[in-house]
Amino acid sequence: MSNTSSSAPTPATTAAFHLQAALSFAVALAAVAIGLLYLPADPWVRAFLGIAVLYVTTSAFTLAKCVRDKQESLTVVSRVDQARMDKLLAEHDPFRNVA
Repeated sequence: MSNTSSSAPTPATTAAFHLQAALSFAVALAAVAIGLLYLPADPWVRAFLGIAVLYVTTSAFTLAKCVRDKQESLTVVSRVDQARMDKLLAEHDPFRNVA
């Protein structure tokens, strides 16, 4: 018998949330790209800023993945620890003679 009230709830995201996040990302990236295209500067300056935007974008994805992986690993460890505790409690008999 496991105690589900003490385990951490897993946050559920909907398809609408994923769609909103993807659309928001696409709109933001498009806005920056359009801004760079119409920026009154030399082409090498626009190219440099474009590369900077790509670098920030890939870094953000990498950071998000690292945070997600860390949280998932902590959740798995927590579940394993909870399962071990549940097993110990299920096997423990306080009325057994210690003879």
